[in-house]
Formats: sequence, structure tokens, C-alpha cells
Amino acid sequence: MKVIRFPKVEDYPNLLQRPAINAQELHQTVRKILNDVKLRGDKAVLDYEQQFDKVSLTSLEVSREEWETAVQQVSPELRQALELAHENIYRFHKAQAINPVHVETQQGIECWQKAVAIERVGLYIPGGTAPLFSTVLMLATPASIAGCKEIVLCTPPAKDGTVNPAILVAAQIAGVSKIYKAGGVQAIGAMAYGTESIPKVYKIFGPGNQYVTAAKQLVNIDGVAIDMPAGPSEVCVVADETCNPEFVAADLLSQAEHGKDSQVVLVTDSENILQQILEQVERQLQLLPRKEIATAALENSKAILVESMEEAMNLSNAYAPEHLILASDRYSELADKVVKAGSVFLGHFACESAGDYASGTNHTLPTNGHACAYSGVNLGSFMKMITFQCLSAEGIDSIGRAVELMAENEQLHAHRNAMSVRINHIRKEHKL
Repeated sequence: MKVIRFPKVEDYPNLLQRPAINAQELHQTVRKILNDVKLRGDKAVLDYEQQFDKVSLTSLEVSREEWETAVQQVSPELRQALELAHENIYRFHKAQAINPVHVETQQGIECWQKAVAIERVGLYIPGGTAPLFSTVLMLATPASIAGCKEIVLCTPPAKDGTVNPAILVAAQIAGVSKIYKAGGVQAIGAMAYGTESIPKVYKIFGPGNQYVTAAKQLVNIDGVAIDMPAGPSEVCVVADETCNPEFVAADLLSQAEHGKDSQVVLVTDSENILQQILEQVERQLQLLPRKEIATAALENSKAILVESMEEAMNLSNAYAPEHLILASDRYSELADKVVKAGSVFLGHFACESAGDYASGTNHTLPTNGHACAYSGVNLGSFMKMITFQCLSAEGIDSIGRAVELMAENEQLHAHRNAMSVRINHIRKEHKL
């Protein structure tokens, strides 16, 4: 980790940059694959699975037999852990139910809205170096609660053509309708445009590498909704002299092992604590099976010494991290200062791993500074709000003239006429 001491506010933008990518070249590559999937459907997906995932498939859909076999392959202990996590995720997201709103804005004018589930959603579950079966629970659980009629899941298969059994069991627990063996850009394209096997969905969810993120952004331009542009994972830990350096180092490394393009940021107001944490990071790093990945991520990462915890929070808000850990006895006070973050972990025992797996909050969160404007996935992500209104003759009398004047001044005369004919009808009917 690069150590920076007492940066100036004007240095924050450069200091807090994420690892750079060549977006133009990336988008050209991704667009070519998307267009191919759109044109050739299943054949293109199968070809790209052979090219990128090194697997030869004869069909894309996971069979019922494969689902049943997976149940036998997952240990009872892991299944119990999945069920515990699902229960907490279900409880937290069920509590987010959106109550209908019904208002009489003026006499004779009733307006209301109701939440309606998105009928068909697509979930992307990364495979790669770590099959994220936890993400299945995070996405399929709120989709099921929302009432989505069809929940389609795509995930890259192993080289032998199988899907990780824990992904299949998690999908079964959380209510996934169908699973397909497809990864990367080709999976996003298949769900966006539809193929002979994979149905076209209305909204795509799920994290992924820079190629998956670019694919989601491009199909969004083509009219398919996405949850957010979620890319490589990141964490910011704000720590003071009350923190446990061993805990903080473990939190930094837990994020660094996600991928070589991940980033971790430590912010502290104590030189002594900074040194202790760096020593712990080096010690714990040597024990990690994914040491090579974590080491690469640490090269993109920073440890920043500031003058005060107030400055630390200002820096955190400037970074707008996906995950924010407040490793301090003063976490309640510091939490009040948070205005830009995906998910916040308070105190010494709230490790990010808890939120990643089983506390109940969702771990699909905005990255790359998008926490300035985006929320993490929640129950509302799987629903759309439809508004209704009903006007009586009395309602027309309340707002009719205002509508006519506004439409006329916007030079939209057909709009004005739509109200005027009603006003005239009511006047004739009541002989006014």
C-alpha cells in the first residue's frame, strides 16, 4: 500500500482515483461480442464459452438432474449456513415493503401509486476465481419477495461444464426459476437480447469485472435496465487510536482478495495506528491462499494519514466507497457524517464479511464513486412504481383553467384542447 501523509483537499481527486482502464478500447471489444450474441444467439454464446471459459457445451440450461445432484454435493453445514443467510436477507428485505400511497390532492382529484414487480429479471453471478453463491441469495431473495414471475440466472461453468453446486443450492433456496451456463459479456448479451435458450429480461442485476460492467452499460443504452454500473470491489476503512489493528488489516485484505483490480483505502489520524495496521497487513498477507491476487490489489491501494477524524470523514465522502468501515469507538458520531457510501459497517465487530454473507443487508453495491448517486440493491430495485389519477367534474373545475393556461403558454394547443373540451362538456351538462 502506498502511504500518503497529510494530503491537501485539492489533492483528493488525484489521490482517490481508481485503477484506470481504457474505456474506449474496452467498449469496442464488448460491443463486438454483444452484437454477435444479438445476431447468432445460442451459437455465439456457446462459441464464446469455448473461447473464454474453455468449456465445450452442448446446451446452456442447467438440467433438473444437475440441480438435484447439487443438493447431494453440498455439505449439510454449508446448506445450513446458506439457509441462515437467506433467512436474514429475507427478513431485512421483506421489511422494505413499499406501502401504497393514496392522496386527494384537491377536491375531486385522487392520485395514487402502487408498486408492481418487474416480471422477468436476469441475475449475473460471477464464477472465475471465486464462485459467488452468496450473490445468488442477495439478488434472488428480494426478487422473490417482490414477486418477479421469472428469475433467470447466468453464471460461467467450470471447465468440465458443471456449475458450482453451492450456486445451484443457493438458487434453489432463494427461488431462481432457471439457470444457464454462460459467463461474461456473452451472458449479459443473452439476457439483454434473448437467444433460443435464454429469455430476454427487462432488468439485469449483478456484479462483475470491467467487461461485464461495460456490457451492462452498453445494453442499458439499448433499452435494458440495469441495477447499477458495479465494477471492481473496494473498501475504505476509517480508523482511530481505539481500533484493533489486527481487525482492520483483516478487513483490508478481505477486500483485496476479491480481484487484482480491487482497491482498499485506509484513513487514520494516528501514525502509530497506521504503522501497526501495515505490519498486520504484511503478516496476514503471507498466510492467504489468494496472496498473489491480494498483493496485486494492494498495489492499487493507499494508506492515508490525516490530521483529524473530521478530515478522515471528509476524505471518505470524497471517495464515496462501496464499503465503509468505521473502526472507532466514536462510530455513532462518525456515522452521522456519512453522505456518500454504499454500505457502512460500524464499530470494531461489524466486519464487511458479515454484510457480504449473512447479516441481512445487500452486498450488491455501487462502486467507482457511483455511491454519490446510486443505492445498493434493495427490494425496490425489483419493482416499478405506477401512478394513477382519477378526476371528477369537480376536479376539472379545480385545475382546468390552470392546465389550459400552462398548456397554452408552452404552445401545446392540443394539450389545452384536451382539457377545454371537458370543461365545455361539463358547462353544457350543468347549463353553466
